[in-house]
Amino acid sequence: MIALIQRVTASWVKVENKEIARIGKGYNILLGVMEDDTDEDIQKLVKKICNLRIFPDENMKFDKNILQVRGEILVISQFTLAGNIERGNRPDFSAAMEPKRAKELYEQFCKELAKKVPVQKGEFGAMMEVGIINDGPVTIIADSKKL
Repeated sequence: MIALIQRVTASWVKVENKEIARIGKGYNILLGVMEDDTDEDIQKLVKKICNLRIFPDENMKFDKNILQVRGEILVISQFTLAGNIERGNRPDFSAAMEPKRAKELYEQFCKELAKKVPVQKGEFGAMMEVGIINDGPVTIIADSKKL
């Protein structure tokens, strides 16, 4: 499971020109579910995201996590994070999990994360417009296989 975590002051998502979710201060997470992901990947990633210290303290040092700043999270499914561009110019998405099971893991990830932090989400599999006001900018990539 790959999560691209962006610290934001605001983020929102639209489907067919209709806003379906919006958050203020927190994280926009683009989540890619890989073919070999399991419940263990969800647990490792949720734990890391909740404890990740990328919010500044009073000295502007990365020292606070999302729980400490009472932030929110917007999770967007993003199968293109599985894209391999090593050969040719068209990405190969064969490492992405098949959609039915990927949706189940995406929903489970959001549910587990929501036990700790307020979570909004996009619409799995839909064409979405995502607005992101990146704060910093701060962007971190977390791969559950490397945690």
